[in-house]
Amino acid sequence: MAKTYRPYVPEQDLLLPPSLQDWLPEDHLAFFVSDLIDQLDLSAITTGYEDEEQSYPPDHPVMLTKVLV
Repeated sequence: MAKTYRPYVPEQDLLLPPSLQDWLPEDHLAFFVSDLIDQLDLSAITTGYEDEEQSYPPDHPVMLTKVLV
């Protein structure tokens, strides 16, 4: 059975502040980093979560990697 993560939708508008697309110019480094990490194979990270049982779903590893970078 696949692991369930908290919802991660980077295109959605945030409650506060407004969406990043409204905040940052099109050529901002944050968009490059986001696109780059979306292309990475993070299966080495996500497989560690597959058999772990928690009471609340963890944050998505892709989102956490983007925050770290």
